[in-house]
Amino acid sequence: MSTAQVSEGSESTAPASQVPAAPAAPRLSRRLIAVIPTAVLVLLVLLVASQRPSFLGPISLRTLLEGAAPLLLLALGQTFVILTGGIDLSQAVLASFGTVLLALWLPIGGPAGALAVLVALTLAGTLNGLVCAYAQIPSFVVTLGTMGLWAGVALAVSGSSTISITKGYDTIFWLRDLRVAGLPVSALLAIGAVVLAAVLMKVLSRGRSLHAMGLAERAVQMSGTRTFRMRVLAFSLSGLCAGLAAMVLAASQFSGAPALADSLQLPSIAAVVVGGTLITGGIGGPLRTLVGALLVVVLRVGMSVAGVPPSYEQIVYGTVIVAAVALTLDRRRMDIVK
Repeated sequence: MSTAQVSEGSESTAPASQVPAAPAAPRLSRRLIAVIPTAVLVLLVLLVASQRPSFLGPISLRTLLEGAAPLLLLALGQTFVILTGGIDLSQAVLASFGTVLLALWLPIGGPAGALAVLVALTLAGTLNGLVCAYAQIPSFVVTLGTMGLWAGVALAVSGSSTISITKGYDTIFWLRDLRVAGLPVSALLAIGAVVLAAVLMKVLSRGRSLHAMGLAERAVQMSGTRTFRMRVLAFSLSGLCAGLAAMVLAASQFSGAPALADSLQLPSIAAVVVGGTLITGGIGGPLRTLVGALLVVVLRVGMSVAGVPPSYEQIVYGTVIVAAVALTLDRRRMDIVK
């Protein structure tokens, strides 16, 4: 018996023991979902450039990439979870908590402090996965609860105030100041992480299993794959990406604050679904998220050019998420939409 292996929206043959059957959505529909975000991104860039010619200049592009780096890292982590059919609502709050920990630990430990923050946030993500997988509680409920938990801890630890980073800043300064071929190293780090994730998910069986879980988790269980471990892995990677985003934000702001990354929660989810990763899981991947993150950032610039007040951005992101889900949701995979 042969089945279709789904990775980044493409199809190839794989043993039945590795992946379940492909979704019922027509092949043409899946290809359109993969192509449309890129077409919209190109169109949006052209529209913004026609109104602001300097937009395509080196300074503007460098600023755009610097702003996209933390969003892209958060969206990458969110991609792993959404591919399994879950969602992580605590990720941006966890990144904010990470900036607070960096402000407290960098003066004490320097590089060791930065590494400790990455480990701590990865473990926090692992905790989400363990509760979801072994307590069998929906990820929405679990991460909604931990969102409040980490927000409260960040406020308590920071004294509800911003903590400047002076001593120990030399550990993370390169994320803000270093350039490679004129491009910010933070953006190159984020893009490199996306490319690495895409390659590993294509060549490793565990990477392919993340897609398979979103398509038919029960079939994956019957094939012998430990789906509990895969769910924990997805949330652990989400926590690690939150830690990387925290480092980029702390470096750019010279400080840590209990709500520094909170405003990126909705845009990070928007970047995933707008890029073409289905909210129900199974279809999509890191490269689509890269397109989605760039689209969200260019959209933000476009709203600024059009004179839309910043306070309306969250309204736009929420509308975009609902519209993207409505257009891409494969209702034939769901008996009842609740």
